[in-house]
Amino acid sequence: MEQVRVRFAPSPTGPLHIGGVRTALYNYLFAKKNGGTFILRIEDTDQTRFVEGAEEYIMESLKWCGIVVDEGIREGGNYGPYRQSDKKTIYRQYADILIDKGDAYYAFDTPEKLESLRSESEKAGKTFIYNAEAREKLINSVSLKEVEWREKLDKGEPFVIRFKMPHNEDIHFDDIIRGHIVVNTGTLDDKVLFKSDGMPTYHLAHLVDDHLMEISHVIRGEEWLPSLPLHIMLYRSFGWNPPLFAHLPLLLKPDGKGKLSKRDGDKMGFPVFPLFWPYGETAKGYREDGYYPEPFINMLALLGWNPGTEQEIFSMDELINTFSIDRVGKSGSRFDPEKAKWFNHQYLQKRTNTQLAIEFREFLRAHGYHFDIIRLETLIGLVKERVSFVKDIWEQTDFFFKAPEIYDQEVVKKRWKEDSAGLLLELKSILENTVDFSAAATELVIKAWIEKNGYNTGAIMNALRLLIVGTLRGPHMFDIISWIGKDETLKRIDKGVTLLSK
Repeated sequence: MEQVRVRFAPSPTGPLHIGGVRTALYNYLFAKKNGGTFILRIEDTDQTRFVEGAEEYIMESLKWCGIVVDEGIREGGNYGPYRQSDKKTIYRQYADILIDKGDAYYAFDTPEKLESLRSESEKAGKTFIYNAEAREKLINSVSLKEVEWREKLDKGEPFVIRFKMPHNEDIHFDDIIRGHIVVNTGTLDDKVLFKSDGMPTYHLAHLVDDHLMEISHVIRGEEWLPSLPLHIMLYRSFGWNPPLFAHLPLLLKPDGKGKLSKRDGDKMGFPVFPLFWPYGETAKGYREDGYYPEPFINMLALLGWNPGTEQEIFSMDELINTFSIDRVGKSGSRFDPEKAKWFNHQYLQKRTNTQLAIEFREFLRAHGYHFDIIRLETLIGLVKERVSFVKDIWEQTDFFFKAPEIYDQEVVKKRWKEDSAGLLLELKSILENTVDFSAAATELVIKAWIEKNGYNTGAIMNALRLLIVGTLRGPHMFDIISWIGKDETLKRIDKGVTLLSK
């Protein structure tokens, strides 16, 4: 294989969708697998859609994901500039080459005229296409005499440059994922290559950049597949060898019906962007929702790519070693938000109690609680298997830090009996005289007391949990009272008995 050079080339028009992150990831994995170079290029030729902050957001997103850029705006490189607007003057030169060869032409049609033609076609039940047939009847350097169109240029009349698509020719090309494809030019229009504002369109700019940057493989979303015939023709017109192409399948909504969108995430409560988007209409991010970058990337890699085994958990190095573009499917991949949580759960379980205690301590500090790492490590060990995110630890352990203010009335109705207050006060006196308050010691003491008096274990333990926790949840009861300590345990029993006896 020739030297592999691939690029991820987003437009700074807003937050980076996870579909875009997956495109970047597949390019990165392919490059690293083949000892190649991964390039980040910002395609900002459409200045009307430029959004302040989007470029920085893209770079920070890739950094968080662990996708390391080899060449780019921050990293530099020998093939820059890596922002299209920094080299906009070169694109006109290439558009002029196509005009000189007769493969492109000046078009002077006003937007109003084209809109009128579209409307007329719609009324007739047809679709207007600016193609070989239409261009002969419109205002351009094909239909006009040379003296006429040159006069328009000299007067400074607005124009665009369009590609002159051949009439009724079959275009043959290959896609690594989709195989051999044939498209007839009769179905294609004469796309604009250079706009009246002096900026190139995507079709011209990306192709010139890919050639100058010596891109070997173009791995991009399937939304660009309909444009591939034009791009193949442009390569032919310039006399350049095209790169190899691979068009990735869509990421689909959880129900599999249509492309995954921010609206789906808003409706179902999951992010569709890697990081929180703070501008304008804000949007949730995986990082801020508590996901680790490793499971996020692991999950994305398997949305469209099949490793050919049952393995689901991959480190980045394992993904690099295993990834193969020919194992990417053609069909769209349904996004499953619950599976995304499952991945984060798997990675969280691999973290040590110390790592999680350090992370959880920051959460506690934000809530005004201060505990040493060793105590928190013990707590983490009690609930770790039940959580998928660090923030979930609080939901599983809030009663360790604060006594219940209210008691679950359903539990009170079922578990708090006439004799419960007396039994719990008797238990309190037993605990007052217990010196060793470890979980193992209190369990022996309480069970011995229950057995000696012939009490109902379930009734005692459920009533105790109600007073300590406020409801019937949490880990082993003896672990709870051992962690909160003797004084706090006795206080909670007193408070609960008093309130529930009223």
